[in-house]
Amino acid sequence: MSQPLITLDFLDKAPTAEALPADVRVSAPTRTGGGRKLYIESYGCQMNFSDSEIVSSILAAEGFDTTDDLAGADLVLLNTCSIREKAEQTVRMRLKQINSHKKRKPDMLVGVLGCMAERLKSKFLEEEKIVDLVVGPDAYRDLPQLISRVDGGQKAVNVLLSREETYADITPVRLNSNGVTAFISIMRGCDNMCSFCVVPFTRGRERSRDAHSIVREASELFASGYKEVTLLGQNVDSYKWASEDGQERVNFAQLLERVALVSPGLRVRFSTSHPKDITDEVLHTMARHENICKYIHLPAQSGNSRVLELMNRTYDRPWYEERVQAIRRILGEDCAISTDMIAGFCSETEAEHQDTLSLIDFAQYDMGYNFFYSERPGTLAARKLADDIPLETKKRRLQEIIDRQQLHARARYARMVGRVHKVLVENTSKRSQEHLSGRNSQNQVVIFPKQNFVKGDYVNVFVTSTTGGALLGEAV
Repeated sequence: MSQPLITLDFLDKAPTAEALPADVRVSAPTRTGGGRKLYIESYGCQMNFSDSEIVSSILAAEGFDTTDDLAGADLVLLNTCSIREKAEQTVRMRLKQINSHKKRKPDMLVGVLGCMAERLKSKFLEEEKIVDLVVGPDAYRDLPQLISRVDGGQKAVNVLLSREETYADITPVRLNSNGVTAFISIMRGCDNMCSFCVVPFTRGRERSRDAHSIVREASELFASGYKEVTLLGQNVDSYKWASEDGQERVNFAQLLERVALVSPGLRVRFSTSHPKDITDEVLHTMARHENICKYIHLPAQSGNSRVLELMNRTYDRPWYEERVQAIRRILGEDCAISTDMIAGFCSETEAEHQDTLSLIDFAQYDMGYNFFYSERPGTLAARKLADDIPLETKKRRLQEIIDRQQLHARARYARMVGRVHKVLVENTSKRSQEHLSGRNSQNQVVIFPKQNFVKGDYVNVFVTSTTGGALLGEAV
């Protein structure tokens, strides 16, 4: 799956009356003179946020302007995530809130997009009858026709998966952008059948986007003033594209280099890498180019080889440790690594949980996205394995993972004190309008006095201290 959202300053405002979770994005308003108003909330991973920009582009051509005012919207869309049970519960509660608005405005249309649409289409339309349309992640081009059907008094659904759709020809409307950073989707779907994961069932098989369209989009973004792009895929390392005549073949390392060569002034990030696929070629490409950020999201999920086999991760602990060692060897000790960990997977013993803690000690992650196991209907684990770890045990193990990870995160931040970092300014600080906030190559937040610098500047900052979650310093 794609890396979870790292919330930044420009996303702090929640423009609706109801409180929304921190990892939910509400699309910013556009004012092109469209006659109908579209409101989109995006949940879950970065791929969903990128998809919402594609949806907004498709509907802009149909006369929709986006709005951040739910009550005034003509069409409300929730772009959803099914990766965990809690994510689905959040969306269902949100739909109940939205339907209270719909009672006051009966002509408001409500739709569900994304992974929950794919998984729960019949419940939404037939059983609960709480939405007007349900659209899967490969059917967004069909939205105008589906909306027309709903306008005519019918319910509408299209959740068909595709082996070809990449939306390569659609220029996203950058609704969630700070004008400095942007997402570029390079592939869709996932061929890895991790036993705990619904993504292969909700997003379909892997297909890679035309390399030329990706480089063109990066070039256009840089020409428009953007200074950083993040290449997105469920597993970017399995990117592979070939021209129709077979004369040109591009793997992920080669694509990464092509995007980096757009300009030295364009930073490049990517997410997510799968431990079985990340190659030394990718690492050496990162080492050659200063503008490819030295940060890798490398989900481990567990530190125990037996549990990894049950998860169908297709690598064992020694393989994962070797990949961490390769990153440190080729990119240096300062390269940041983040991970995902699942506490309390099926049949996990206490000793196997301790293996996860020891892997955290071995890798010394800069960041971690940690969760306890949540059985997802339809997955291999739900069909074949017993969810037999008590909830209290899951929660206790999760807290131990979080505590251990935070120890290493604080140490990784502390080692950056007393150095000069190249920081890309993304916005003013949440705490003070007199300070700016940005990130260094390692994806760490750096805050420093504004002076005469503005959003989009690269600034060399001497870091003097750390809060444990951010670096503080002065421009030099």
